[in-house]
Amino acid sequence: MPNTARERGAPSFDGVIERVEALLARVETLLPAPAPMPDFAKTIAFRWRKRGGSAAIVPVDHPHRIALKDLRGIEAQMELVDANTRQFVEGVPANNVLLTGARGTGKSSLVKAVLAKYAAKGLRLIEMEKQDLVDLPDLVDRVAEAPFRFILFCDDLSFEADEPAYKALKAVLDGSIAATSENVLIYATSNRRHLMPEFMRENLETEYVGDEIHPGETVEEKISLSERFGLWVSFYPFDQDHYLAIARYWVERLGVTIADAATMEREALQWALSRGSRSGRVAWHFARDYAGRAMLKGRAPKSKR
Repeated sequence: MPNTARERGAPSFDGVIERVEALLARVETLLPAPAPMPDFAKTIAFRWRKRGGSAAIVPVDHPHRIALKDLRGIEAQMELVDANTRQFVEGVPANNVLLTGARGTGKSSLVKAVLAKYAAKGLRLIEMEKQDLVDLPDLVDRVAEAPFRFILFCDDLSFEADEPAYKALKAVLDGSIAATSENVLIYATSNRRHLMPEFMRENLETEYVGDEIHPGETVEEKISLSERFGLWVSFYPFDQDHYLAIARYWVERLGVTIADAATMEREALQWALSRGSRSGRVAWHFARDYAGRAMLKGRAPKSKR
């Protein structure tokens, strides 16, 4: 009687390996091909997009361009972010940046403005949606060898508990065994200082040891993510004078001469009251409305034939 696998006709170990390799080769032909890298020299802004099971860096054909000089009321914040970005572009140490605070005060506009300023020196921006942050390690690896500097931009970022993207971002910022590429920084904006909701009940975990306050584990966990950003930049609501100054600037920037400043200011304040906010964004929206109405009013009516 045959007493070995070979004598009984069973496949040998080498034969099994060959069959597995052949099967893997057939499966690989069914997988989508890796997306080609874009030409980073042709445009300055990109998006990380996932379609049909594959992910790609997609160029933005018409990026929003804004100059630093067009941002008003945030001079101190502008100086911090501009200095950090210059360090990054020049190849010296720089920090990941978290921009937090009131909505509509210019957080994302400031990121776009420094991109426009330093694009000629090799700065590029790749925007990622929150749910795609799980792909951060893959994206960092893809651009690691490119001869450009990349800001990975996450706008209006916030997390709920146990989201997988939260852990991915935390690992890339400071908690992974692999070092982040020298040509990549993360800039994120958020209305939440610590990127996660904070609840009253979490304060009950706080311990008091003499005169020292020791936050509970839940609070410490939430703070641990925002602390991984080396530079915090805070934005605050504008007062009435700042709001009106921004509105006047944009009306004139759009090419309209203000004939009656008092009337324009009254309309700007009514606009802000209807929106419940005196932010730079609200001032920009008012300026577009005011300038558009003024331009139409100034046009001569077309003659009838």
